Amino acid sequence: MFRNVLIGVDGRQGGRDAIALARQLASSDGGLTLAHVCTPFLGRGAVESLRWQRAEAQKLLEGERDRAAVDADLAVRDPSPVGPGLHELAEQRRADLLVVGSTRHAILGRVLMGDDCRAALDGAPCAVAIAPRGYAQAPHRLKRVGVGYDASPESEHALTAARKLARRHAGEINVLWVVSLQNVREEKPIAANWPSAVDELIERHAERLARLHDVHGVVTYGGAREELVQFGKHLDLLIVGSRGYGPVGRLVHGSVSGHLVGHSTCPLLVVPRGTPAVAPPPDTERQEHTAAVRDSTISPQGAVR
Repeated sequence: MFRNVLIGVDGRQGGRDAIALARQLASSDGGLTLAHVCTPFLGRGAVESLRWQRAEAQKLLEGERDRAAVDADLAVRDPSPVGPGLHELAEQRRADLLVVGSTRHAILGRVLMGDDCRAALDGAPCAVAIAPRGYAQAPHRLKRVGVGYDASPESEHALTAARKLARRHAGEINVLWVVSLQNVREEKPIAANWPSAVDELIERHAERLARLHDVHGVVTYGGAREELVQFGKHLDLLIVGSRGYGPVGRLVHGSVSGHLVGHSTCPLLVVPRGTPAVAPPPDTERQEHTAAVRDSTISPQGAVR
């Protein structure tokens, strides 16, 4: 599905987990790039330190490539905060997927250093995938692909991504639609008999899911954050859509997506709305394209937040 994949690597387990997940998500004719962002160094000897860091980063990437036995390009970014550094490399390389790892059993943790997992997600210019701790030691075929769905354009795009991956891996697609009191309130004022209103909404959404081909759909009542985490425990990959066109933008500031990043135990893939898995426009068009993407303010209700 993804033809140009950038992988954050730092010589630790998280980077190795990211490589393993990237190999599952990249198309058969796709290319991989292992990327390392050097640590900022201030003070005397900064120039000498930069030369040394570049050389050490190159050695690190070559070693990780040999260890994983993967055919991949290498990219070293001069000292920078890790998140913005990876974003810049993703833009330069026209990546359609950025993959990072975690250093905890839950997805959120300290990929690379500090809170760089969140930094890598926040404002990424392409789709983002996060591998859970230890994924490289026992990678799973993507036989059970799940989608957080609510009929919004974001979730439709997530479902499209799931179908492509399921076809490649001969897997099945499971869809979860979570109904909450907030959904009932959006339909009409909550009456005293709100349980019946919830049942009515669940039934209506179940009928809609039944019309989707090639998926196993379930509608449940509860909190989207908690229900999606439980849903992910039985999956090889959970896919959700982000609220904006193009860049993932403020993904981690939303309650649902932020909770998933912090608690999901399966790999997580976040796909931007309306961004196909292809390279962005040529350099001559990039500024105009980027401006158009960032100016878009459409954010329909139902997006994963």
